Amino acid sequence: MITIGRLVNFHGVRGEVKVLSDSDFTEERFQPGNKVTVGGREFTIRNYRTHKNFHLLTFEGITSISEVEDLKNSDVLQEAESVELALEEGEFHFSDIIGLTVLTDEGRSLGKVTDIFQTGANDVWVVGDGRKEYMIPYIEDVVKTVDLDEGKIIITPIEGLLE
Repeated sequence: MITIGRLVNFHGVRGEVKVLSDSDFTEERFQPGNKVTVGGREFTIRNYRTHKNFHLLTFEGITSISEVEDLKNSDVLQEAESVELALEEGEFHFSDIIGLTVLTDEGRSLGKVTDIFQTGANDVWVVGDGRKEYMIPYIEDVVKTVDLDEGKIIITPIEGLLE
């Protein structure tokens, strides 16, 4: 299961929920018929639409806000492979990157990727070894190789990146 968003509020009184998405594939993940888990309960999406910066979902069998109000601020989870997602060259799922070991092109180990932030311009990978933490931008000038089979990432640090 991966986190694809957070149920942050409700829209109306008929059980429609507002979700902030953590996924680059929101359209694919929130399609009617897809299953999600919220607050330990599994739901099938009946309807999906967007409103302002939110993704609005209704679930099959839910007709009232009182049936879902206990789910506010819960993560929205989905089986990672339950939706076919087409990645382009150089694109990865967060769950594939988190946990990989990061090495410099000179062989220095920086630790493992522990988190990923989306900044708009590019993603930033948080890499740590328990003592020190680095913020590695996922840009072509820095990240040279991502080897999922070997479980490692090779970077060429730009000036000041590791200080």
